[in-house]
Order: sequence, then structure tokens, then C-alpha cells
Amino acid sequence: MSETRSKARPRRRRIPLAASVPLALTAVGVMAYGNAPGVSAATPPAAAAAAPAWAADVADGFASVNALGQNGTYGGRDGKTVTVTTLADLEKYATATEPYVIVVAAAITMNPVGKEIKVASDKTIVGQGTSGQIVGGGFFLGQGVHNVIIRNLTIRDSYQGVWNDKDNDFDAIQMDGAHHVWIDHNDLRRMADGLIDSRKDTTYVTVSWNKLSDNNKTFGIGWTENVTSALTIHHNWFRETEQRNPSTDNVAQAHLYNNYLEDVAGTSINSSYGNYSRGSTKMVLENSYFQGMKNPVQKDSTASVVQRGNVFSGTSGRNESGGTAFDPKAYYSYTLDNAADVPALLRSGTGPRSAIGVTGTMSTAAATTLTVAKDGSGQYSTVQQAVDAVPAGNGSRVVIAVKPGTYRETVKVPSNKPHVTIQGTGASRKDTVITYDNAAGTPKPGGGTYGTSGSATVAVEADDFQARNLTINNDFDEARNQSLSGHQAVALRTAADKVFLDGIIVNGDQDTLLLDTASKDRLGRVFVTNSYVTGNVDFIFGRASAVIDRSVITLKKRWDGSSAGYITAPSTAAGRKGILINRSTVNGDVSAGTFYLGRPWHAGGDASLDPQTTVRESTLSSAVRSAPWTDMGGFSWRDDRFAEYKNTGPGSGSASGDRPHLSDAQAADQEVGDWLGDWTPTAS
Repeated sequence: MSETRSKARPRRRRIPLAASVPLALTAVGVMAYGNAPGVSAATPPAAAAAAPAWAADVADGFASVNALGQNGTYGGRDGKTVTVTTLADLEKYATATEPYVIVVAAAITMNPVGKEIKVASDKTIVGQGTSGQIVGGGFFLGQGVHNVIIRNLTIRDSYQGVWNDKDNDFDAIQMDGAHHVWIDHNDLRRMADGLIDSRKDTTYVTVSWNKLSDNNKTFGIGWTENVTSALTIHHNWFRETEQRNPSTDNVAQAHLYNNYLEDVAGTSINSSYGNYSRGSTKMVLENSYFQGMKNPVQKDSTASVVQRGNVFSGTSGRNESGGTAFDPKAYYSYTLDNAADVPALLRSGTGPRSAIGVTGTMSTAAATTLTVAKDGSGQYSTVQQAVDAVPAGNGSRVVIAVKPGTYRETVKVPSNKPHVTIQGTGASRKDTVITYDNAAGTPKPGGGTYGTSGSATVAVEADDFQARNLTINNDFDEARNQSLSGHQAVALRTAADKVFLDGIIVNGDQDTLLLDTASKDRLGRVFVTNSYVTGNVDFIFGRASAVIDRSVITLKKRWDGSSAGYITAPSTAAGRKGILINRSTVNGDVSAGTFYLGRPWHAGGDASLDPQTTVRESTLSSAVRSAPWTDMGGFSWRDDRFAEYKNTGPGSGSASGDRPHLSDAQAADQEVGDWLGDWTPTAS
């Protein structure tokens, strides 16, 4: 480039994010985190007139059993719902004697480091979407504390730089003699001691759908001679955790099922052991998946482990079972997922959810539903007919419910029709397909060609658009149209703000997903989560501030069977955020070392643009080149913003001049919350 720009930028005030994903996928999925450290500006906690639906959720497993004078675990649902953004308010309500549902709507930093708030009985402490974070400390539940739910939070970073820390007992959640506790959908990582410590006869506990990562002593249970405790541990992802995964000492009933224990090869964290049955523990271990773990299952001579249906991939060392245990179904009902499905299910389903902790800040007007069915059983037979029926300037949500089938049509949601959701109603996102085959060079009926943006199968120009549980496809056949000039063929184009794409498939080859804005000076935020995007050339591109979160990016061969391509082509305006690929997976049946992570698209030769792609904490297949960025149209990628942070997999690589890595401090300014700002993507 002829233009020289300074790359220094002022550090801006953080705005917390309250968004992620709703329900778990049942196919290959991926991961997510929220924003970085810092205490949000204090705001008075506000009591809601009525608790939202998620506040009525109750625990399963042993936490659901009636015992010790407590009937199941339901937390603070009988009390007021309050929203907190400061440490003082969080501690005030968590320690109160009366029941509360406490919504944590910011990243709250503990002071001093290692502080553990002493939670009282009858409390629900829940993160708002993914904005709820506890930084540098955690929670303590003492003797007799009961009926507590800790849910949908990120609790992180009390780590003091000593891996096997003997001096600091800074846990995320510590329980000493508590009962009826539900720990669910949290992201727990990098603490100075345990992520979860269940001690001193703590019992009737369920730990479910959590991600536990980057830690040494992860989940310890016991510290007692009594054999009385009962715990259910299901659908948790233990990733890069050395020991106590969990370690269960003198537990009367330990039921572990559908957990995923993963030791990533080639990293500095190596597992010592996985599930450990110690002392007089009786453990039932079902349909879990162990990947690369050393000593995946071990037991003392006095302990029992009954194994059923587990999968062991690349494991080594002790894998033991023996003795008799108990029948979990004598205590509660449960359903097992197939062990082979567990890695994908948990990559996508663990950690904070967008639909949990949201207190109804969006419009409370009831959504209008329009039904589409090819067989005539709906109100409309095409998706575009339903879009046309949405009134211009509509002020509340309109859900276009599309029944299973393949709808061969183009769809446009114009800018004067905001608040539209297109949702497939099938059991799978593959059941409902919107597809067409226009390309940039396809002749238009009235003359001329469609051009790249005009080739889109689905075009979204309206703000606050959502799509979920469907496939959007462009099936243009390059091989059969070699004489055609212009093979760019967009499946989905967005040119709007607050676009939420959740649980969808976007299929194409060249220029699959165009994430644009209404104009160069307009903000356009897009949040893509739990989704699949496939393509080969510049197939995630545009000038939007776009997050591809916990999704699968699948690389395809070219029309002639060759492997070569580019994943992203951002055309970001200066001063804006570009494309963030976060906690995702890059894979595909292509040759090793043939795909770039991205290149700078200076649309129209515009030198004022400052393209940006950040790929962080994602798993990269061997298809990614060792020098993963390249130039485009005479513009050097080195003059723009391209970087990685803590990626793993065979396609990852160490920092170099050809492969910039963010420092921890830089990465703190490049998290999901930085991209979405004050927008809370919420399913509606």
C-alpha cells in the first residue's frame, strides 16, 4: 500500500457482552468466551416484576433428590430478581438471608484477588448471557448452605503464576458441607487452586454442561472420612486440565456420564489422570469420551468403578474398573447421549448460553408467527411470500416458521422490515433448506448480470434479523459454467445491524457468506454461533463487525478438485472491528498447507480501509498454511490487522513475522464483547 498508517489505537472502555448461544448442537460444534477483565460502571440493581422463565429451571441428577429437608434444588426462584454489575451489590445479595435470583450483567473483579463470596442458602447466581464474569475469585458455600444454583457464569483468572500452587486456595467454587447445589453451564478456568472443590460431606450436587479448562487441580471431591456424599457429574468438558478430573474420595454415589476429557497434544499441559475413584467411593461411569488422556480411569483397591459405554481415543496408562456400585435410576431418571457424539455435543453445548440470565430488556410484545410449507399446510408456500406479508416498519418480532423441505427461491428481507426471524421447524438444520444458483456472472432477466452481492440466495437488509435451524445454500455449479464470467456465488448476504445467526448451515464455494453493512459509514454487527460455514475462496467476507463463534468452518476443494483458497476477506472500515473467529474449528477434506486464514479486501481499491481478521482459541486443521495471511489486489496484509491468539491443532503455529500473535493484553481488547458492544444477541 502507498498509505502509511500508525497502528497505535487508544484502549477504549469495555462494554460487556450478554450473548452467546442457546441450546446444544447435536452435530460437530465448538466453543465461546465473553469479554475481558474490568468492573463495569455501577448501576443500581433493579428488581424485575416477575422472574423470567429460566429462573424457574431446576436441577436434575442428585441435586433433584428430596433429602435433608430440601425438596430438590431451585435456588432463589421464590425471591426477587435483581441485576448486579458491581462487587458490592453481588456480595450484598449473595450473602442475604432472603432468597434472590441474582443476575450478573458485567465482568466483576474480586478485590482482593482470591476473594470468595460466602453465598447464603436459597440463591440463584446467574450470568446474563455471556456478560456475567467473576474475575480473580469465586464463591464459597459453607456448612449447611443449601438450595444454591451457580449458573451461566465465566469464573476465571485467580492464577498466580505457580502451576502447582500450594500457597493460594483461590477456587472458583468451593463447598464445605453444603447440600443441594446445581453448578450448570459455566466456564471455569485458570484458578490458583480448584475450579470446583466439593469438600467435607457436601452432597446432593449436580455439575452439568460446564467447561473446565486451563487448570491444574480441577475438580476435587472429598476431604472427609465419611462415605455419605452423592454427586452427579454430566456433560462437562474437561480440556487441558492436569489432575482431579474429578478426583472422588469417599463418595457414596458418584454418577459420571457423557463427560468429555480432552488432553490436547503438543501443549505444555499434560494430564496426570482423568476420573479417579478413591477411598471407598462407588462410581458409575457411563458414555463418556476420553481423548488423549493419560490414566483415563483409575481406582484405589478399596474403591469401585463400574464402566459402561465409554470411548477411549489416544489414551494411555491406567484404565480400570471393578467392584460394585449402585443404580443411578433408583434415585432419578436420566437419558444418555451416545458416547461418540459427546465431543461435538460438548464443544457446542458447554458454557454460558444467551437464553439464560436475560431479564426481558427486549420488547415484551408477543411475536407474530407466519408459517411456510411447500405442501400447502402453512399460510404461505414460499419464504418470500411470508417476508412480503410482514408489514413495513413493524415494531415487534415476526417469526417466519418454515416447515421441512427444500425451497428453491431467492429471499430478500428489505430494510423497512426489521425484527424478522426465519426459523426452520425440523428436527435438524438440514431439514429446512433455502437454495438457489445465481452467480455474479449469471444474466439477469432484465439485462446485465447479478454481480456478487446480487447473487445471494438470501439477502438481509433489515436490522435485528435472526435465522436459526436451517440451511442456506448457493448451489451454483462452477464446473458446468466455466464459460461464465464471475463465479462468485453468495449463499447469504447481510447488510444490516444486529444480525443473529444461530444454529444454521451456510453452504457455497466462492464468496459463501457476505457480511456487509448498509453503507460504509454504518455499523453492521453480526453474531454467528453454533453454525457451519463452507467454502473455498474468500468465503467469509465483507465490512461488517462480525463474530463467528463456536462454529465449524469447513474447507472445500475447488471445482476442478484442487485444494487452494482463502477463508476470510475483510474490507473493514478504519476504526471498526472486522471479522473475529472465536473458539471455532477449521476442518475439511482438502490438502495440507493449502488454505490461507485470510487476505485484505480493499474494495474498489480503497486505501482508507483497514481490514481486520482475528482468529483466536480455535482448532485449525493441517489445511492452514504455516504463513496463514497473504496479500490481495496490491495491498499487503502486513499494513492491516491480521492476528491469531492461542489457536491449537496441526494448522496452528508459533508466532513469527509471517504469523503475528496477540499478547494477552492485546487479546483482552479483542474478545466477543468488543465486537458486539452494547448489543445483546438474544433468541426471540
